[in-house]
Amino acid sequence: MLKQVDKTGVLLAQIREGKKLTFGRQLQLVVLLSIPAVVAQVSSIVMQYIDAAMVGHLGAEASASIGLVSTTTWLFGGLCSAAAVGFSVQVAHKIGSGDMLGARNVLRQSLTAIFFFSLLLAVVGMSISDKLSVWMGGDGSIRHDASLYFFLFSLFLPALQLNFLASGMLRCSGNMYVPSLANVMMCVLDVIFNFFLIFPTVECRVAGIIFTVPRAGLGVAGAALGTAAAETVVALVLLWYLWTRSKELRLSGEKGNFRPKPQILKNALQISVPMGIEHMVICGAQIMTTVIVAPLGIFAIAANSFAVTAESLCYMPGYGMADAATTLVGQSIGARRRRLTRSFAHITVFMGMCVMGLMGILMYWFAPQIIGLMTPVGEIRELGVMVLRIEAFAEPMFAASIVAYGVFVGAADTVVPCLMNFFSIWAVRLSLAALLAPSLGLKGVWIAMCVELCFRGMIFLIRLKREKWLKKV
Repeated sequence: MLKQVDKTGVLLAQIREGKKLTFGRQLQLVVLLSIPAVVAQVSSIVMQYIDAAMVGHLGAEASASIGLVSTTTWLFGGLCSAAAVGFSVQVAHKIGSGDMLGARNVLRQSLTAIFFFSLLLAVVGMSISDKLSVWMGGDGSIRHDASLYFFLFSLFLPALQLNFLASGMLRCSGNMYVPSLANVMMCVLDVIFNFFLIFPTVECRVAGIIFTVPRAGLGVAGAALGTAAAETVVALVLLWYLWTRSKELRLSGEKGNFRPKPQILKNALQISVPMGIEHMVICGAQIMTTVIVAPLGIFAIAANSFAVTAESLCYMPGYGMADAATTLVGQSIGARRRRLTRSFAHITVFMGMCVMGLMGILMYWFAPQIIGLMTPVGEIRELGVMVLRIEAFAEPMFAASIVAYGVFVGAADTVVPCLMNFFSIWAVRLSLAALLAPSLGLKGVWIAMCVELCFRGMIFLIRLKREKWLKKV
């Protein structure tokens, strides 16, 4: 791994130093950054898959209670992610221009700003947790668990926020490996914590010896606490590494001001606010989708939640490549290298479409096995398999929108992509879903999603081709 880190660092340094990068070296650099980024993204969704599978064995109501608030947890998580990106993109630009001191100054100020933002978000989340399940139209039998799950999620938002910030800073500095390993560690910890927190005490027999394994038996609340505990441990590890070990961003032994400066905050807001709105647009649409699905019954709610989680395994590689695209485009723009910026953009988008196209094929064929791992309930499995196979056809164009968005973020161009997402999701997806759901049920909702993702990919490719996002180079 150290050899790969050194090789990545050498190639990234050539961007800053203005040296020529052949197409082969560009491709090599994309691969070196993409693989650990993809591992990090996949491991994060595996953690959600683990939660869904473990809770799924508690029954349909437990699964539906988490599914009911899952879109809102994604909304709050998306806001945390957007806030972190506003600072990490500035770091990528400064590193690309060779201004390491400036990059560390941005990091210091981001720690203060981000922490207070996450505290505010946590207070908001906890204050609405009792009302959320009612607003979402959930059945009375699942409202208590749904509200409790969201309250615990909100309580630990500062840990999630710092996790996003530390990972984003390391990725934008070119270090994809440490965040990747941290995410894998988080998955392992999540399994361990969930095992002891979700299920009740059990007796085990090994080699004829019977012994008792004490467990908390907290059910849905245990799933929330297990995930939160794993996120907290990993956040502390990443912050320690960032503070003491990062070659470009290490803060230990160096004095600096942690008070955010107006210009840094202004730059962060220009990047983060459109991204935050974009997350609100997407998650708001997901919430509206949940509202459309909720009247279809508990089985439909649970199947929709499981299918969304399962599909995430398919599109997380796209988000990993988007992370690589943000780093490469950000540093290339910082180095004022227009042609190289364009080349990295095209390479990452094309690779993302190929990888997610392959993942779509695998998702179509193995849909029964994927859904079957998460729930033993036959009605849920049948619905989940059906909608996953519909979605498989949209994966290449979904990849185009995901990775192209990562390119635009690296260029600090987030306003127009936000508007594009808003139009695509609200004008195309929701209108079609509302039209098709009464007659086709959950199948109609996912047909609408498939059509919208193809449309979104097309308009993002058009914007990528026109190159208006390159105005800052």
